[in-house]
Amino acid sequence: MIRRQIIFYGRVQGVGFRYKARYMADSLGLTGYVHNEYDGSVKMEVQGDEAVIDRMICGLQQDRYIDIRDMSVRELNCVEDERSFKIR
Repeated sequence: MIRRQIIFYGRVQGVGFRYKARYMADSLGLTGYVHNEYDGSVKMEVQGDEAVIDRMICGLQQDRYIDIRDMSVRELNCVEDERSFKIR
C-alpha cells in the first residue's frame, strides 16, 4: 500500500478529469482525492496498490479529452482509515 501526490499538467481542467479519476478510483478500489488548482493543473492524492495506481494513470492518459503533458509525483505517508476517493 502506497500513497502518491500527483500533479497533472496539460489540458486537465474542463474535460471531466476529476470525474473520470473518481470513477476509476472507485472501480479500482483506490482512495484519496482530486481537485483543480488555480494554475490550471489538477492535484491528486491517491492511495492503494502501486500497480493499480499505475493502471489508473494509464486510463486517464488514454481518455480522448484529457491531454496530460507532464506529471509531478511525490511519495506520501499512507492515511489510515481512508475509505473513499473524493472530488474536492
